Amino acid sequence: MSKHGSGTFIFNAANALQDEQLQTALTRAKSGFINKRLKAISMVDDFELLKRRAQLAKQSALANLPALLEQFEQNVQASGGQVHWAKSPQELNNIVLNLCRTVDASKVTKGKSMIGEETNLNAHLEQAGLKLIETDLGEYIIQLAKEPPSHIIAPAVHKTRQQVATLFKQHHNLGQRDLSQIASLVEEARNQLRMEFLSADVGITGANLLIAETGSVTLVTNEGNGDLTATIPKMHIVTTSIEKVVATLEDADAILEVLARSATGQSMSTYTTFFTGPKRAGDLDGPQQFHVVLLDNGRSDLIGSEFEPMLNCIKCGACLNHCPVYSNVGGHAYGWVYPGPMGSVLTPLLNKLEPFRELPDASTFCGRCEEVCPMGIPLPGLLRKLRARSHRKHYEPGAWRLGLMVYSWLATQPLLFQFCTNRLNQTLRWSGKLKINLSRLPRGWSRHRELPAPGKTFLSEWKKNQKQCS
Repeated sequence: MSKHGSGTFIFNAANALQDEQLQTALTRAKSGFINKRLKAISMVDDFELLKRRAQLAKQSALANLPALLEQFEQNVQASGGQVHWAKSPQELNNIVLNLCRTVDASKVTKGKSMIGEETNLNAHLEQAGLKLIETDLGEYIIQLAKEPPSHIIAPAVHKTRQQVATLFKQHHNLGQRDLSQIASLVEEARNQLRMEFLSADVGITGANLLIAETGSVTLVTNEGNGDLTATIPKMHIVTTSIEKVVATLEDADAILEVLARSATGQSMSTYTTFFTGPKRAGDLDGPQQFHVVLLDNGRSDLIGSEFEPMLNCIKCGACLNHCPVYSNVGGHAYGWVYPGPMGSVLTPLLNKLEPFRELPDASTFCGRCEEVCPMGIPLPGLLRKLRARSHRKHYEPGAWRLGLMVYSWLATQPLLFQFCTNRLNQTLRWSGKLKINLSRLPRGWSRHRELPAPGKTFLSEWKKNQKQCS
């Protein structure tokens, strides 16, 4: 499985905080996502009602997942398509490569697919000799930069406009064209991709939803690249995961009502397309073959477990956009495909907990992620469960565990605890007045944040208040 990070979360985060261009890009992106979402929600009479409808649709689907997946497969076959089952990332990659070989493909266009990122599909196809072109603007940018995405809906959010212009100048024959404006950057990418769409043998897309009653695949985009990728080549391959299935078109509609509003602050994305099988007689366009490859990769193990709510995630990215940790360090710090609060839960579940044990700690527990999640996923609670699991397995450093043991014992000795906290309070107040550098606190706590001199302790203020009241 692909591991995108080059070190631990703490190491990656420290580097991210020192990256001035990254900090500029994150600052610009943060307010845009948040403000647009608020505006989109304000235009709805009862957004909470829409959320409840979406949540019930997804919960019902998970409760009947095996039956719905079988129904989906039957209806895909009835419409002339085929469903393939992949237990692991390697299985999915092999299935997709074999499908491409059946049509002697040499060029593949690809729409945005987080499952493709999860399985490292691009590298697998390229190693087999296929030319693969990402067609989503953000994915195209990071493909040129040879970087993984840093956001699940805005893959190149970590790039500034100037960085994108530099990339295009390095890879395109620009001549004298001016790329100083965003519109000119978009036009440049469109011109480069147009001939790729027309000459591709296979188109690969992801999926936002799978509809059991019709065998349809729902794709949501804002650029139209997904539709071109799916309809022009002779074969359309959908790479997605098993929890994307819902029972009916009405259930899909309930989720679409909250998806775009939570993700990009739109009432509805520019393109919402339902693909049902290959081209039929009389159709003006469409692929000759239609394949859906469904990935499990540990998801079925979550059904019925304490982490099942994570499968309700619709990958809208709202939790990332509102997370104070993500907004300061970006997505690459998280070390794998899924960043932010949802990634801090999902990554240890789909991989092993030990190499990603720092991710459940990458949270302030402010609760904003759960507050803005349209599917009501209790992300802070799930992070706590992972922290508890990590503690039971002794994954924390020895010094950290020793510190917890000392604190646990001290907390049961009220007088000694009060004495120690008073001494610590006095020391911190003294160091603050003398402006002593405290950047070497455990885990570098104050290296990237201020540690203001404390005032009086809670207990001293409590006792003072009690005396005044008596």
